[in-house]
Amino acid sequence: MNLETLIHNTAFFKGLHEEHRRELAEICTLKNVKKRDYLFHEGEQGAEMYLLVDGNIQLHKNTEDGREVVIRVIKPGDVFAEVVLFERERYPVSARAVTPADVLVFPKAGIHRLLAEEGFRNDFIALLMAKQRYLTERIQELTTKDVEHRFFTFLRAQYGEKELIHTPLSKKDIAAAIGTTPESLSRLILRLSEDEIIDWKGKEIRILSNPWKWLD
Repeated sequence: MNLETLIHNTAFFKGLHEEHRRELAEICTLKNVKKRDYLFHEGEQGAEMYLLVDGNIQLHKNTEDGREVVIRVIKPGDVFAEVVLFERERYPVSARAVTPADVLVFPKAGIHRLLAEEGFRNDFIALLMAKQRYLTERIQELTTKDVEHRFFTFLRAQYGEKELIHTPLSKKDIAAAIGTTPESLSRLILRLSEDEIIDWKGKEIRILSNPWKWLD
């Protein structure tokens, strides 16, 4: 794969000047991750930022009683673990592949060298601020919207407004990503199936009506 092309085609980096995208490509490497393998564990020294090229990565934290709490399911095109660039020395969450995945790895030291140049620094910080606004909106959504709205918002964000969706994620993974329990998601799916809104079989979700029009 051409790393510069991958970075150029990623929505997150669209705001960067071409020269700065080229500089990022020069310091990154492509890594293949097997399903269920970890990129990093909570509490480890943070040395790298990542861009997901293909597959899905789950970010989770461990509670004091040993439970895993899913924070987010990363989709292709998303940048993650950038928190270690400025705010934290250690990863605040663990990152595990829920499907086979390809990621671009950006070393912290390399990014810090680029940030010493004012033009790159201004470009890059603007990108991070835009992502921060997105995450703030995401928190508001999780706290104010019902499970059905979060479910269809998640499907649209991950796969687009399609009539037929092929998802590698389990129902447990999707439940965690939308901030609900697998039992609550199962009840929702049953109701949506009875109302002939969706038909979910295996890894295939068929949209039978047009739920997208309700979201905005």
